[in-house]
This record gives sequence, structure tokens and C-alpha cells, in this order.
Amino acid sequence: MAIRKIRYIGDECLNKVCKPVQKMTPATRELIEDLFDTMHEAMGVGLAAPQVGILRRVCVVDVMDGDPIVLINPEIIETSGEQTDDEGCLSVPGKCALVTRPDYVKVSSLDMDMNPVVYEGEGLRARAILHEMDHLDGVLYGERASEPYRDIEEEEDWEE
Repeated sequence: MAIRKIRYIGDECLNKVCKPVQKMTPATRELIEDLFDTMHEAMGVGLAAPQVGILRRVCVVDVMDGDPIVLINPEIIETSGEQTDDEGCLSVPGKCALVTRPDYVKVSSLDMDMNPVVYEGEGLRARAILHEMDHLDGVLYGERASEPYRDIEEEEDWEE
């Protein structure tokens, strides 16, 4: 397990469409473990392979609800509802923006043994799944935002 270097906005890797995973290999297993380690080290709730320079359709999500998930070649089956909230990204450090996304999502994916699996999520879990899936198509959250990126520090207006 290793902490990988996170790519930042401006890196062309973040704007490319990822290729599907054809089979589970030791390198892909290591990538998935490294994604979790890197995400946790950076205190994120999701991380996609292109964020560490690997153009494969793999991402991980852990919103600290006791059910971390691995998404391999994920596809959206269903969405419903709507939520608008600030969103951030490990590849866009120190920034956030308002993004409207579905409040519920159901996705089909493959698990670590390349077996089909279906995941559902609401609220933050849905937001994180959709955000990470966007990375697999070369889309950063700013492209979905209703406003320009703003500094997170602006939000920390502490009263004395």
C-alpha cells in the first residue's frame, strides 16, 4: 500500500476519458488499495484513478458510513431528487463551489472479483459517487458548478 501523488487541476490527465478495466490484475488491486490509502491520507471521501494519473475506470468512495465502496466500470442506472451543496475535490485544493446533483443514485459496477454489483446512495454518498464517476469521464466538478470556484478560507469567517 502506498500514498500516490494526487494530480491537480491543469493536469491533462484529469480531462481525459478513462478506459474500462478488462480484468483484475495485481496492479489493479494495488491501485485500488492505494486509492483508499491516498484518499484517507488526504482526508477525502472519494478518489478516482485519473486523480493519481491512471486512466482506468476505477474509483473509491468512503463517506465514513461504515460501507466503503470500490467502483470498477460503473454506470448510472437511476437517479432521483436534487441536492445543492458546496463541493470540493482533492484535485482542486483549497477551493469549493455550489453544485446541484441528484439526491439519490443507483449504479451498476464490478467488484474486486469482477462480479456485477449494484450500489445505492443518498445525500453525501450519492454526491461522492457521482463526483468520482465524473472524474472517469474527464469532468471536474467546476464544470457542473453554478458559480466559479471560491477559496475555502472565505467560508471560515470565525467570530471572536
